[in-house]
Amino acid sequence: MINKTKYDVVIIGAGIMGCTTALHLAKSGMKTLLIDRGKICREASGVNAGTLTIHMTRAQLIPYAIKGWELWMNSKKWLGEEIEVTKAPGLCLAFSDDDEKLLVERSKARIEQGAPIKLISKKETLNLEPNINPSVKMAAFCEMDGYVNSYKTGLVFSKQFRKLGVNLIENEKIVMIENEGNYFLIKSKNNNIIKANKIVLAGGVWLEEMLKWFNINIEVKCLPQQLIVIERMQKILKNVITIANGKLSMKQFSNGTTLIGGGWPGNRNIDSDKFEHLPENLIGNMQLACHSIPSLKKSRVLRVWGGLEAETKDAMPIMDKIPQNNNAFVIGSFHSGYTSGPYVGYLMSKIIQGEDKIYHDLFSLSRLI
Repeated sequence: MINKTKYDVVIIGAGIMGCTTALHLAKSGMKTLLIDRGKICREASGVNAGTLTIHMTRAQLIPYAIKGWELWMNSKKWLGEEIEVTKAPGLCLAFSDDDEKLLVERSKARIEQGAPIKLISKKETLNLEPNINPSVKMAAFCEMDGYVNSYKTGLVFSKQFRKLGVNLIENEKIVMIENEGNYFLIKSKNNNIIKANKIVLAGGVWLEEMLKWFNINIEVKCLPQQLIVIERMQKILKNVITIANGKLSMKQFSNGTTLIGGGWPGNRNIDSDKFEHLPENLIGNMQLACHSIPSLKKSRVLRVWGGLEAETKDAMPIMDKIPQNNNAFVIGSFHSGYTSGPYVGYLMSKIIQGEDKIYHDLFSLSRLI
């Protein structure tokens, strides 16, 4: 079935970056369609669980994460509604000599890029967070951390899209894009055909597959991440907790539940859409969490879930035009992308409108081809 509406822009992928890009394009008056093979703000934008972090952002991306964090803290201004954003300090812990060396090295690199991180002693660390294992050697402290209610974020985006006239289509897998010269034909698995003047690929782990529609071959790794939710308990964490090697992240919500992650992978076939949890990795994640915060040993796991994150071969992002297709664009694979998402989505909207040229080598598609 052919959709007779011709859109100014169609965005494929309804994660944080796709949603933010769509929001700003619609505000500028462009007729916008946002499509996702699943539900809005799931996969990488769901498995992140709303974590806003400077500590876990690659040094070169710190300026983008800071601007994104600032936008989250003022989300009502650009998103139109409160979405339960919590500002919480972050502590990145070191428990060994190797951790300490790594923490100092990475913190200095982030500080050079503008991150408001301060290296603190064991005594200062335990004063800030008394429930940390007293074997901690030191920590890095950052006021600029926190988290967002990621479930509510998707609902608020959907509400704003209805107000702005953005069409959102969920559970619609796109299988082909054809460049007809003056416009694109977008074909779905359900045999729907959509016309668009401009295209944005924001499909996360599916970018490798999607770029093949334009005869471009790059490698995008699929990182199937697992998350653990702990039952409600008394307040044990005042800070967002990470550790120097990046294998742990924790935050406790106002209702007393604690969320634990850190990149302990599961298995997932991106074609069959089936996620398999790996108990040994869930156990490893919990053991590390309990070592860091011994009070967690008394708690029980409520549930676990997983989602997919994308990573390029150099672990750096893409935000660029697609070669030989002036009206086709691609964005994705941003490390700590939930934090920087509002800002890079805004930048993408400006690039599409021809108002900003920021084709930094850091984001170029050509480096990966």
